[in-house]
Amino acid sequence: MKFDYDATYFNPTDVLECGQIFRFEPFREGYRVYSADKDCYVYTDGAKTVVESGDSDYFYNYFDLARDYSEIISHARSFNVAALNDACEKAKGVRLLNQNREEMIYSFIISQNNNIPRIKGIISRICTGLGQKMPSPFGEFYAFPTSAALASEEPEYYKALGAGYRDSFISDTAKRIRAEGISQLENLSYDELKKQLLTYRGIGPKVADCICLFGFGKRDAFPVDTWIEKLYREDFGGELTDRKKINTYFTSLFGEYSGYVQQYLFYAKRSNL
Repeated sequence: MKFDYDATYFNPTDVLECGQIFRFEPFREGYRVYSADKDCYVYTDGAKTVVESGDSDYFYNYFDLARDYSEIISHARSFNVAALNDACEKAKGVRLLNQNREEMIYSFIISQNNNIPRIKGIISRICTGLGQKMPSPFGEFYAFPTSAALASEEPEYYKALGAGYRDSFISDTAKRIRAEGISQLENLSYDELKKQLLTYRGIGPKVADCICLFGFGKRDAFPVDTWIEKLYREDFGGELTDRKKINTYFTSLFGEYSGYVQQYLFYAKRSNL
């Protein structure tokens, strides 16, 4: 099945290249996207972005298509911040994804102090090694492994796949989730969720914020990395050096729209749009 959406507020390249997802690849006229044990083909056709998948309901929600991003852009502009107004115009094709929670926990543990090509490679090898092979009209692929599958291996396994010092973080987190599940995290506020995520080995403030935003839909989260620090100094005239305080500055300023604003600013800055 397939569905389409106004490409003005759904640009596949912008959505996939803004640092919130690591399992996608060029395919035909667009991209093939993987989430947990599902996949889709997304591409632009004139003024529309088209999504084809056997799991159309899943990916309609995944791409957050029930939400009107023209209203979000309008509200973001109401803050009357020059850098944000510019970013909203240049990156308005970005959408925040509603991704699989466990996959995001492991993906962003792997992402710390890492670059995107390497992150994608590590995750791909983990999926090939431990994920279930799935049928698809676009060709077979490997699902993201369950926590039980991930917990079945020791740190050395992940080190051999290129995870480096993150090997024990993956193994320990998998064992904890296998034992506890994550249902206790699902209905927490942003602040409560972040506090709980910080009790997992290998999850610091930035990784926790990414998991909150991209995995649990906490739109009031605002991840701070080197690009955001640079933007804070150059475009907001900021003088703070502590990332926790920079995070507080932005979340206090943008409130419930913090996550959207972060993605517009981050993508526009990193891409030199």
